[in-house]
Amino acid sequence: MGVFAVILLNAALMGLETYSGLAAGHRQLLQAAEQACLTVFTMEMLVRAGAHADRPKAFFRDPWNIFDLLIVTSAFLPFLRENATVLRLLRLARVLRTARFLPHLRILLLAVGRSLPGTASFLFVGALVVYVYAMVGWVSFASADPQHYGSIGRAALTLFLLTTLDGLTDAVRAGLEISRFSILYYASYALLASFVLVNVLIGVVLNSLDEAREMEEADARARERAANATEPADEVRERIAATRLALDDLEASLDLAAAVPPPAAGPELLAERRLETAR
Repeated sequence: MGVFAVILLNAALMGLETYSGLAAGHRQLLQAAEQACLTVFTMEMLVRAGAHADRPKAFFRDPWNIFDLLIVTSAFLPFLRENATVLRLLRLARVLRTARFLPHLRILLLAVGRSLPGTASFLFVGALVVYVYAMVGWVSFASADPQHYGSIGRAALTLFLLTTLDGLTDAVRAGLEISRFSILYYASYALLASFVLVNVLIGVVLNSLDEAREMEEADARARERAANATEPADEVRERIAATRLALDDLEASLDLAAAVPPPAAGPELLAERRLETAR
């Protein structure tokens, strides 16, 4: 929670630096606060690395550890410290470390990463649809509306903006003044680009979100099993100790049975023995 609070403080300091008057009047104070945040982040990384001193591979097996290590160590590299723009971007990347402390945000980031292949396919199909409709729009409306359809680039930009349905009403009215069949052009494009393709993208993201949630739950179960698991040597020692206790109990039972004399034979038992002997 302390590191999480320092990350939020670092983000607030970056926001204060955007106000030129405030940044100029309290430059030393802001720089001191930035150095304090960097000191806290460095100490955190040293403590975390020290906790993995006996198993360094486990430290680098976690991608969040690698991300945090790169972000913190980059502040000490000379060629990065001299570049103010790059340094601000690296400081901004520290805000992403909040995902380490927020499981739901971590799931969302993981889902975004897993949705990239499906998103790339969506972008290819969407670009193909926009290109085809842009060519049709250039052929149909270039002479009457050169501002929006004078070239393939302008037509593609116009259709890309129409994907959000913003300005579709004005585009349809302008198209109806050119031809009545333009309503089919805009209606089919709105149906395909704004409804079908966008819903496909939403489906890809939701599917990736489910996969990311399952992966996070599997990692949590694995960490729980690893925390509760005992070392193999300790398990063997426990089994040996249990076996020794069982053998001691068995030996004590045998000694007790040997110390107790057998019971005397009764009249009925003597009669049965005599009968068996006679037979």
